[in-house]
Amino acid sequence: MVNEVMGMITEQINRNTVDIDNMSITEIVTCINNEDKTVAYAVEKVIPQIVNAVELTVLALKRGGRMIFVGAGTSGRLGVLDASECPPTFNTDPELVKGIIAGGDIALRKAVEGIEDNEEDAIKDLKKEDLNHNDVVIGIAASGRTPYVIGALKYAKEIGAKAIGISCNPQSKMRKYSDVMIEVIVGPEVISGSTRLKSGTAQKMILNILSTTTMIKLGKTYKNLMIDLQTSNYKLKQRAIRILKEVTQNNDEDEAISILEKTDWNVKEAIVLWETGCSIAEVRKYLKDSEGFVNKAIELALGREWNKPKK
Repeated sequence: MVNEVMGMITEQINRNTVDIDNMSITEIVTCINNEDKTVAYAVEKVIPQIVNAVELTVLALKRGGRMIFVGAGTSGRLGVLDASECPPTFNTDPELVKGIIAGGDIALRKAVEGIEDNEEDAIKDLKKEDLNHNDVVIGIAASGRTPYVIGALKYAKEIGAKAIGISCNPQSKMRKYSDVMIEVIVGPEVISGSTRLKSGTAQKMILNILSTTTMIKLGKTYKNLMIDLQTSNYKLKQRAIRILKEVTQNNDEDEAISILEKTDWNVKEAIVLWETGCSIAEVRKYLKDSEGFVNKAIELALGREWNKPKK
């Protein structure tokens, strides 16, 4: 067991940082930064696998499924973080994208030792969420061998749900239980075994790409603008105003506010309303018929052929 763990890339000694305790502060910071520079290139190498994961996830969500991140420790916290950002950013139902961490919410702030070593705990947690065959489980573990995460992937496969694995070691145990396996190899950590560093950065980048691309393909953006945001406070209302002014190329703030008020501050509806002059009821119908894509809703309203986005 010890040899197995020590053989993992994430547990090996980084020869670039063996003297880090004798370095000056500037040297340490520079050293860490130099190691971090390699992460984006490591992620670039697994773009094909990320694409496959997005395609699988989009299909699952279109069929009424959910995206559920599962992990322990740093990996679990990153999954919970990404899931928690989806409702305010894309106005998703809190149940659509969820994050589950071994040990529960208390583990977000305090380490719960040993909880990641039990496959059955993951199954229990997923059963509490009523995991079903339409869902997709995304297991995150730098080591690629965390029992809690493997248990989640196994259970997903057993009930017919899709399973995606994200690891920072090659040929990981998670591979056997994943429909898509993303193995991003960032090399030994600055501090040996501290996977909250490069491994954590790589995992966060992949989760950001995965969830963001999925939401774009579900019609949650217009161009590169957040049009499905929740306007729940002053700052977000100001952002909604700026977005509408940017899209319409109209600098009349009072007019933008008036349109947003007509749609109860729904930016997506406000854009279609401005561009088409339809009634609110018609705007909502066209958005429904277009599955939420603003471009398509506008084209439908104006009787044009929709220029469908690339797959």
